Amino acid sequence: MIPPVVDQAWLEAHPEAVVADVRSYLDGRSGADAYRAGHLPGAVFVSLDVVLADPPGDRGRHPLPDPARFAAGLSASGIGDGSVVVAYDDAGGAMAARLVWLLRMLGRDAALLDGGIDAWEGDLSTEAVLPEVASFTATQWPDDALATIDEAVAGPVVIDARATERFRGEHEPIDPKAGHIPGARSYPLSGNLDGSRFKTPDDLRQRFAGLGPAEGVISYCGSGVTACHNLIAMELAGLGRGRLYPGSWSEYSATDRDVATGA
Repeated sequence: MIPPVVDQAWLEAHPEAVVADVRSYLDGRSGADAYRAGHLPGAVFVSLDVVLADPPGDRGRHPLPDPARFAAGLSASGIGDGSVVVAYDDAGGAMAARLVWLLRMLGRDAALLDGGIDAWEGDLSTEAVLPEVASFTATQWPDDALATIDEAVAGPVVIDARATERFRGEHEPIDPKAGHIPGARSYPLSGNLDGSRFKTPDDLRQRFAGLGPAEGVISYCGSGVTACHNLIAMELAGLGRGRLYPGSWSEYSATDRDVATGA
């Protein structure tokens, strides 16, 4: 499998890769509009809401997509079973990490483009990309890569990728309650980055020191999207692969379970 994070030189050396623009915003802006205004040459747009998640509901704001929905969306984007995918956004990989992690969870070659569109050295394109439809086989999500709400409560090692003020309960812009899952530790995804690029594997190993092997770590965030960034960072650090709690805080905070605040 290819590395979880690659740079522009790697991408240019692998012209066969499908480049996916996964920009998405919580403030109401349109990722599709951003794509049309300028994207990496040849990139296809993959919608977080349409392809990478089921509609919001009891399972949270961005439930894992039904495998058939995921497969159909990728196929329409020109991503097939044998495709190598490099995904980017304009948030240090915070959104694109969802696509990359879902694919890697299925054993497919996928990576984040380090730095995303902000670090791209070259012209952007406004030309519409009409991909040739590919064939991506629907596959069930592996249970051993995911954690349930009960497992997230039980721990023992649970990390929260949201901003510190949301973890502490000082500010909650979107979900029903403020705070965090009792026992969780604050690991905001911004700590994985130096500007828009990932920190070195050595720095990331130091950051996650004390958590133990990634296999014992459950990662969550607001809705199971940016939590993937921590999972990719741990893999980049050589710590192995952790588990995702897909419902994350958007599911948990809608229940009557205990909520913790503060550090």
